[in-house]
Amino acid sequence: MGEQIGNFCYILPAIVAILMVRVTYVFYWVGKPLQFSKYERVRTLIILGSGGHTAEMLSIVNVLQKDWFTPRFYVAAATDNMSLQKAQVLEEALVPQDETNSNKKLEVAKFMQIYRSREVGQSYITSIWTTLIAVMHALWLTIKIRPQVIICNGPGTCIPLCIAAFVFKIAGLRWSSIFYVESIARVRKLSLSGLLLYKLHMADQFYVQWPKLQRKYPRAQYVGCLM
Repeated sequence: MGEQIGNFCYILPAIVAILMVRVTYVFYWVGKPLQFSKYERVRTLIILGSGGHTAEMLSIVNVLQKDWFTPRFYVAAATDNMSLQKAQVLEEALVPQDETNSNKKLEVAKFMQIYRSREVGQSYITSIWTTLIAVMHALWLTIKIRPQVIICNGPGTCIPLCIAAFVFKIAGLRWSSIFYVESIARVRKLSLSGLLLYKLHMADQFYVQWPKLQRKYPRAQYVGCLM
């Protein structure tokens, strides 16, 4: 028994050291430009949120190079019944409605839901349990989707998915570049989602739509109004 404990005491520091090296490596490469060929398709996860979040996100999707960012996987909270419908309308508008292209539409765009980590008005204590469930669900979705790019703009739904993607980065299983675009409604301070991703250095590219925010958060890039 004592020998086993002694061996464990030797192994644990080595594991911690390897983990720290890996974390340092990930933080070093976060934010570096994408290294994809212009002919390569990029599996893209697009996170939708209720209200203005979805309207802004679909405006962003509308200007993407569709042939490059494909297939596209849209994810919304399980209790959000409108966002995926709006995304489906957008995707249907992108493809002519004939029998041949209907199969193509199914190929390039898919729609999924995830457990919401916290409902509006839910207490923070009970949200701990629901957040854990959401993170587990996010891990499963990340394994299923295998995204190379994640695009989000502030809904709470994005946090579990970004955490899952970051865990896979640390583990060396999958590298998903996270692009965060702060909502245009945020003029003087970041949303809670944006603040978490910014402070934890989880977003590879962080964009704001107001110059005041860029001055306050210098690692963010000011891109002007995207709506």
